[in-house]
Amino acid sequence: MANRLFLPIRQFNFLSKYAARSYHDYVRAPTKVGGMMRIPLNSPKVIGVVNSRGNRSHQEDFYGFATLNLNPEELKASLKASHGVSWHPTDPLLAGQVLFLGLYDGHGGSAVAQYLRQELHGLLESVDKALIPELYTWITHEVGGYFKRFKGGALAPWIQGSSEQIMTLEARATLAFFEVDRTLSMDDTALTCGATASVAILQSLDAPTTPFFSAERLALTVAHCGDTRVILCSTQDGSPFAMTETHHADAHVESTRLRKMMGSSLITDSYGESRWMGALANTRCLGDLHYKKFGVTPEPEVRTKLLQGGDWAFMVMVSDGISSILSDGEIVDLARGAKDPKTAAERILAFSEELGGEDNATAIVVPFSGWGKVAGPDHTKELREYRSRQAVGSERQRRM
Repeated sequence: MANRLFLPIRQFNFLSKYAARSYHDYVRAPTKVGGMMRIPLNSPKVIGVVNSRGNRSHQEDFYGFATLNLNPEELKASLKASHGVSWHPTDPLLAGQVLFLGLYDGHGGSAVAQYLRQELHGLLESVDKALIPELYTWITHEVGGYFKRFKGGALAPWIQGSSEQIMTLEARATLAFFEVDRTLSMDDTALTCGATASVAILQSLDAPTTPFFSAERLALTVAHCGDTRVILCSTQDGSPFAMTETHHADAHVESTRLRKMMGSSLITDSYGESRWMGALANTRCLGDLHYKKFGVTPEPEVRTKLLQGGDWAFMVMVSDGISSILSDGEIVDLARGAKDPKTAAERILAFSEELGGEDNATAIVVPFSGWGKVAGPDHTKELREYRSRQAVGSERQRRM
C-alpha cells in the first residue's frame, strides 16, 4: 500500500469536468445475421500479455487495454490531417470504436504507473478541448521554467478558447497526457515519482466494421513518452518497423529540444549512462513534477501509420526490461510462428530472462489479419542461439 498514489478530494471535482465514460473490456463486431457480438479483450487469442517482476522486490510495470468510444468526426479529421484519407463510416453504432493499449513503466515508485493503468484510457476518451485554455495557463504559469516559452504544441489552435476546429487524435493524446500531470500535481507523491507511457490506438477502417485482428484496413496512432518500444512485424519478410524512439537525454531529438530551451544539464553517471539533471534517464514522462520546470515534458511524440492488415502480422509493445536486452528483430522473430498472441509474449519474456534480464518486464502482442503468415527466414535465429550459449556459459562460470 505504500506505493499507492492517494489523491485529495479535489480530484473528484476535476474529473467531473469530463463526459460520462463509455470504455469497455470487449470489442464489438457485427454478426452475419445482423446482430452484434462482444469479443473479450482479455482472451489470449485476442491480446497476449505477460508481466514479470524479474528479481526486483516490487513491480513498477503496468498496462491496460480497452475499447473507447471517440467522436467519429474527430477520427475523420485525424485521418484527413495525417494521411489525406477521406473516411466515411457506414455503421453509426461502431463508428467511434477504437482499441486503446497502454504500457507504463514506473520509476521512483509504482504510484504514477498504477494511476495511469487505472485512469489514462478514461481520460483520453473523455477530455474536451474546452479544458485547453485553463490547462495552458497552468502549464505556462504554474509549471513555469522551461514551459514559460511553451507555445502549446498540438494544443495551439485551442489555447485562446475561441476555435471551433475539431481536435485530432494527436491533440487529444497531448491534452490527456498534460491533464494527467495537472491531476498528479495535487499530490506530493508525484514530485519525484513518474512513469514512461506508450499508448497505441487502433481504428478499423473496414466497411462494415471488423475487429482489429481481422481488419483489412487499420489506422494506428502511437503517443509515446519515454523508452518503451512499439514495433510492427511485416508479413513480407518478418522485418520489424519501430513506431517509437527512445526519449533519453542524449537522443538527437531530445538533446536538440532541451539545449535549445534550457542549455545543457546532461550528466554521465558512474555506469556511463547519460542522465538529465543527473537523475533521469528519460526526458519525457508523466509525473516527476519536480523536474518539469527543467524541461522534462509529458508532451507525447505522436506517430501515425495506415496499415493494410494483411501486410502486417502483429504489433508488439515492450518495456525496457525487454528492449534493453533484445533487439527489435529478435523480439519479432521470437513472436512469429507462435500459436497465439499469449504464447508469443511468453516467448519474448522467457528469452530475455534466459539472457539475464532481471528488471520488471512486460510484453504485449496484438495480432493483425496477417497473423501466422510471416514469410521469409527467421533472421535472428543464429544470433539468438549464440547468445543463449553465451548465457549458459556465463551462468556456469558464475556457479563455479
